[in-house]
Amino acid sequence: MKILRSISILASFLMVTANAAAQMSLTPPAVQKPASKPQAKPAAKKPDAKPEATPVAPAATVTPAPAPDDPNVDLVFGAYQRGFYKTSFDLATKRAQENGDPKAMTMLGELYANGFGVKRDDTKASEWYRRAADAGDREGMFELAMLRLAGRGGPVNREEAVKLLASSAKLGNPKAAYNLALLYLDGQTLPQDLRRSAELLRLAADAGSPEAQYALATFYKEGTGVPKDIEKAVRLLQAASLADNVDAEVEYAIALYNGTGTPKNEPAAVALLRKAARQNNPVAQNRLARVLASGQGAPVDRVEALKWHTIAKTAGKGDPALDEALANLSPEDRARAEAGVRKWLGAK
Repeated sequence: MKILRSISILASFLMVTANAAAQMSLTPPAVQKPASKPQAKPAAKKPDAKPEATPVAPAATVTPAPAPDDPNVDLVFGAYQRGFYKTSFDLATKRAQENGDPKAMTMLGELYANGFGVKRDDTKASEWYRRAADAGDREGMFELAMLRLAGRGGPVNREEAVKLLASSAKLGNPKAAYNLALLYLDGQTLPQDLRRSAELLRLAADAGSPEAQYALATFYKEGTGVPKDIEKAVRLLQAASLADNVDAEVEYAIALYNGTGTPKNEPAAVALLRKAARQNNPVAQNRLARVLASGQGAPVDRVEALKWHTIAKTAGKGDPALDEALANLSPEDRARAEAGVRKWLGAK
């Protein structure tokens, strides 16, 4: 179930920011002089003696489909996917009451938690998730843990949330492993344990979680909880970028452009930068503007460069070197770039 829900208790260290993607440098000739790479803002407080981690993941969770092990459950989820929430609710209720189906119980929790087909009711959502968790459903365990962390359907209970996440992760839930890794990284709910965080991220990454792949890539890049290994970091960035993780796209593009941990491939890098720029990533927009201004990796297009540079600046990603490099555009070209900016911002 592709339901995105913010978890405020994790917001302090779940970062998907432009700065996080700026760890590697992209410095085309004629645009700016070589400089030290930008520093990403740390996502969580850590003891001075510990290496700095760069957790990067959306402050949200995604609930997957119930396992298609029963045709009736498929009907429940199929109705949900099509937006027939009342039908999904009725079918799930019947399955839960008549057969004690934990997947149906988790679906009922989802419907109540999001107010789909029924009035939103966090208490009832919590109750159904509890029943599903007690019946051994790993998704119910995970969702109940998220409610406990957020203080929905009852008071915040981090201790219970940790136990639920651990149980769900043990049953192979990559989202539970990922979120538990973040708790070990943060060092507030649990004692900070960077190695354990890396282990859990690896479990989630191996299960195909792009958020975990990206986070683990930053661990390998910085040597956080694991030996520093740029090549492993880049492979993980590649995997996450193939799953459309926009921050991974940016960092993998920069690695390709610079030939860092992977063979240099400027055309592929620029294609990824364009994709991420169109997904409104300010770092990608800035790096694309540099490429277009310099003509290294793509034909020179100073009008398009100014457009992306201006768009990136509106998101706080200024670049004095680009200001200087694009200062002598003609009034006509500048007007064309400004028209492109207005069109882009008007579509947002």
